[in-house]
Amino acid sequence: MPNYNYVALKRNRSQVKGKIDARDLRTARTLIRKMGLSPIDIKEDTDFAEREKRALAKKNELPELPLKDKIDFTTTLQILTATGIPIIETLAFMEENAETKKVKKVCNVLKNQIVNGSTLAETMERNKKTFGRVYAGLTRAGEDAGELDVTLSRMIELLKKQASIKSRVIGALIYPCFVILLAIVVVTIMLAFVFPAFESMFESLGGTLPLVTRLCIDAGHFICDYWWVLILAAILIITAIIYIFKNEVTKRIVDRVVLKIPLLNQLMRFANYSNFLAVLQVAYDAGIPIVNSLYLANLTLDNIVLREKISSAAIEVQQGSNLSSALKATRQIPNMMLFMIATGEQSGRLGDMLYNCTIFIDKKLDDIIDTFARLVEPFMLVVIGGIVLFLALSLYMPLFGAYSQI
Repeated sequence: MPNYNYVALKRNRSQVKGKIDARDLRTARTLIRKMGLSPIDIKEDTDFAEREKRALAKKNELPELPLKDKIDFTTTLQILTATGIPIIETLAFMEENAETKKVKKVCNVLKNQIVNGSTLAETMERNKKTFGRVYAGLTRAGEDAGELDVTLSRMIELLKKQASIKSRVIGALIYPCFVILLAIVVVTIMLAFVFPAFESMFESLGGTLPLVTRLCIDAGHFICDYWWVLILAAILIITAIIYIFKNEVTKRIVDRVVLKIPLLNQLMRFANYSNFLAVLQVAYDAGIPIVNSLYLANLTLDNIVLREKISSAAIEVQQGSNLSSALKATRQIPNMMLFMIATGEQSGRLGDMLYNCTIFIDKKLDDIIDTFARLVEPFMLVVIGGIVLFLALSLYMPLFGAYSQI
């Protein structure tokens, strides 16, 4: 309800100001007179209206769902939809039995928007931050074709595949990251506590300390005296890393560098190709035109460099090129993929060939992850061994020097 600021006379003598809620200006004037005041000036509080509008928008703003919650939400929605239960009753049931507050709010907002006349696809498109453009596009295709439950089943498989790829890639990277973090902690403890404890003994031995030992002792003193600087530096580094991966300009630079690193290049490429082909195949089978399917698939590419280069394929297809030729022109797609897609186009079995492509890419990705894990382990051993050797030499070189002088 609008809010009005007013200026009025009380008993036709003193001037008073205030605010009042009313449906319109005429109602506001009537309510002011009922208060025993004589209105002089009445204006709608536009700031209040704007605040109310923002509050309503914030209330209806949906949170971003984690992948696990999105899978659970889609699974329940598909099961209830397949049984013929109306979508509003389905969402009401899901809201009542939601396991998390985020899913509960999503069901509530979607239900209210559908009650007000929207379709499920329209609500998904309105809330792309929560569901993503791929989800919204496939939902619309399912509704238009009258087989929403079938499309939701495909979406479940797609989401599970994305979760599997994500866990496999993270699993491949988490070991080296953990080892590096552990090495930093061990080195910090050695420098801060072990080397200062040996300093007095080194001084009693006399002579000049080796350079590496002196550096370690000085680093230990710095850590003890300026530990807050290290904490601040760690916070700044983490903030910088987050900014780099969120800012499009810096992320493009990182993505370009990653594509030039051996093995890591293959890991990132095939992880992106796996999602790309899975969405392309699901969208094509759902009846979405190949140009739109290609556009939706391109949205799943996390690497900005790949996304920009492969996006040109959609333009080529729209201008009349076939899919295999358009993808080949990007010079980013493996030849095996191109051959299978071209064969599918010639035989009229593109959907089947896209499915076979996803199987090929998934197997290739598994092989790359296994190779990456086998190579990383010895590399980490060499790094840890080098750190241990450096610290051991820093501790024992002064002792060896003192013994040689005896």
